[in-house]
Formats: sequence, structure tokens, C-alpha cells
Amino acid sequence: MTVDYREMLREAGVPTTEPEMEKIWKDLNEEQGSLIQNDSKWSPFWRLITAIVTLPCKWLVDLLADTALPNTFLKTATGIWLDVFAWGVDLKRKEATAARGTIQFTRVNSVGSLTIPAGTVIETPAISGYVYRLLTTEEVTAADGELVFNVPVQAEKTGAAYNLGPGYYSILPRPVPGVAAVKNEVEWLEVPGADEEQDEPFKLRCRNQFSAVGQFHHDAAYTSDITQFAGIRTDYVYFEHGAPRGPGSANAYIMIESGSPSQDFVDAINDYIRDKGNHGHGDDMLCFPMPLAGLALGVTVYPVANLSEDRKAALKQGVEDFIRCAFRENSNYAPTQIFPFSRFSLSRLDRELHDYFSDLLSIEFNRTGDILTDMDLPQLTELIVELGA
Repeated sequence: MTVDYREMLREAGVPTTEPEMEKIWKDLNEEQGSLIQNDSKWSPFWRLITAIVTLPCKWLVDLLADTALPNTFLKTATGIWLDVFAWGVDLKRKEATAARGTIQFTRVNSVGSLTIPAGTVIETPAISGYVYRLLTTEEVTAADGELVFNVPVQAEKTGAAYNLGPGYYSILPRPVPGVAAVKNEVEWLEVPGADEEQDEPFKLRCRNQFSAVGQFHHDAAYTSDITQFAGIRTDYVYFEHGAPRGPGSANAYIMIESGSPSQDFVDAINDYIRDKGNHGHGDDMLCFPMPLAGLALGVTVYPVANLSEDRKAALKQGVEDFIRCAFRENSNYAPTQIFPFSRFSLSRLDRELHDYFSDLLSIEFNRTGDILTDMDLPQLTELIVELGA
């Protein structure tokens, strides 16, 4: 629902346009028996009224309709106004955080030890023209006989864009002698990166806070606790009721903007709720990562005629990254993303791809019909994108 604050002012009898204001001044002029009859726009009297009365009044009305009234209500408040509103319900905007996790290193052979220095850089291929980088946070030495080992890493910058899906971080820009390959696994994230909380998810947390006043025994209170953690929105928490572990028990399934929350991250939430006493008396609340359901997808891309080979390759890569974004593997585009308990429309994805890529003539998927989800989130186990003739 769109709120028309100017209509609200008109219903209250406040003039909102210059002609309406001038009519009121003229009516008042006549009611007071003024002898001034020259109502031409060149009249010195009306030019004075416009300069010292009408324009300032219009500025005040614009301020009311465009700024003050919209920011009086949680639904339409933005920016610092929303921060002040949130202060009234004891919330503040979550700050940006950098993604932290582990990267799997594979050695050429397992003979002897191998040291990975702190500060080693791991990159992605260019995604929409941008390369994401992780840096190792400490020196790690693989022991003799250890072929595969994990190294802790942190994103180069803050933001949710670094929460990429498995396999994206796969390049060592400066090769490390003895290392054959690097990659991020499915649950590589220990702490997801997050942007500074945007207005819309912040509004959802504020609205939930009104229902969480008691702080015990209901979904809103647990949602308030869970969404204190970076990267989790109010609409990314799904509850399973029905006493799954007996009376007083419930489960909460958690997802993030892109990638998948690691078990370590979810364990930190469980520790806060269960071990630090943030639960109702007798409650047995347990959080889990949102279950993943494997999905293989094949796509054939038909470019427009007479396209150069470079633009064909860029189109193919762009379509692949766009589809992966729809399945929450990156956040470089803005497609309609897949959610639990929803119907994901491939026809809508088709339309969004056409809207975004001007070089795209046609696209075909190897499956028909929508993707229906329950308490799960489809994850691409295989995505094959081919160029059609």
C-alpha cells in the first residue's frame, strides 16, 4: 500500500499547491474588505504575497508531505529518522562485518610440511567485473602426510557480497609452491559478512520488537534474539512448531542473503539462546541451518546475431552469475531470489535475464515448471550454461 501524505494534508484542510494557497489569500483579502483589486500576476501586492507567504508556506507543506510525515511512521521512515524510531524500541542498526571462515588447500603431494603464510590472498574469477578476495588470518603449517587442510581466512572488505557459494574462491594470484588447488567448501563460512543494515530489514526488526515485548515463550522474542547476529534478517528465520523433541520444544531454521550459514555460526546462536539463558522457562529452542536440497540445472543461451566472441563469452558468464545469484550464491545482481515455502518461477527468471542482458536473444532451461520449496532451500549442485547456435 502506497501512502499519499499530501492527500492526508488535503483531508485535514491544508492547501498543498500554490494555486490553492493563493485562492485562500484572495478569499481572505475579500472577506477583510480590502480595496486591492489588482489580482494580476504582475501586481506588486500579489508578488509580495507570493514572495513572503506563498513560497514559504509551500516549503513547509513540502517538508511535511515529503519528509516529516513519512518519517513519523515506521512503514515509511528512512535513514537517521528510522534510527531514532528504532531507539524508541531499544534497537540500533547492525554494523557492517567482514566474512570469516576457512579455505581448503590441497597440496601437490603430502611429503614433508608446508607453511601457508598469514596474508595469503585467495581470489574469485571476475564476477560482474569485480574480483573478491580473502586473506589468510594466520600462518598455518600442514604436517607431513597431510594432503588437504583448512586455513582460516577473512574477507578483504566488509559486506554480504563476500558470502559466496562453494567453489568461487579458487585462485591464488601469487602461487604458493607446493599448493595444487584452493577452494571454499559448502560450509566455509564461520561468520557471514554483512553490509550495514539497510532500511527494509531494519524496519522488519523494529516491527517484530513490538511483538517481542515479553521476551519469552513466543516466536517474536526468539526472532529478536536470532536477528541480533550479523547477516540474519527477520524474514530469514523459519520456525518449526509441533514439539519436534517433545513438549516445549521448537526448531528455528536460519538462512542468510547468500551462501549458507555454517554450523559453527549456528552453534554460536544456540549458545546465546540455550546456554546463556535467553529462552523461556521450560523451552527447548534449537537453531539449524536451513536444509539444502540439491538441484541440477542446464541452460542454453542464444545471443543476438552478429555478436563478437568476447561479448558472447561475457554474456555466457553474466547469465551464469545472474542465475547463481537467484539461487543465493552471490549478490552481484538483483533477481527474484528463491525462498523456502515458495514457488520459484523460471519464467520470471527468464524475463529478468532478458531485461538485464541486452545481448540475450533467447534462453532455454532443461526443465519445465516452477520449483516448489518447503522447509528447504534448493542449492545448485550443477549448473551448465552453454551457448546455442
